[in-house]
Amino acid sequence: MSPFKGQTGLKRILNASGYSLDGLRAAFVGEAAFRQLVLLNVVLIPLSFFLNVSRVEQALLIAVCLLALIVELLNSAVEAAIDRISLELHPLSKNAKDMGSAAQFVALTMIALVWGVVLL
Repeated sequence: MSPFKGQTGLKRILNASGYSLDGLRAAFVGEAAFRQLVLLNVVLIPLSFFLNVSRVEQALLIAVCLLALIVELLNSAVEAAIDRISLELHPLSKNAKDMGSAAQFVALTMIALVWGVVLL
């Protein structure tokens, strides 16, 4: 068992929150794609409040934007783990990185499709 898993209660929640903020900070500082998605979210999420759409549609518009951020965080985590293991070119490493990239492509496609369907 991991020595980092010993905390319980409020201390565990505070530690987890700190780790999450560290992860967001690392992604923002080290990942250009994450910064670009943050910028996209800074534009699209406030825009959703000015559109003449239902609350459910607005929630969907916001949800797909946030989903793309989640996917990018997971993609960056996979890439970091692969690079930590080895920088050597290997077909399995390439597959893992390509699949993470494909997941992000699907998330971005979802943004375009959902926003397109709701607005048209």
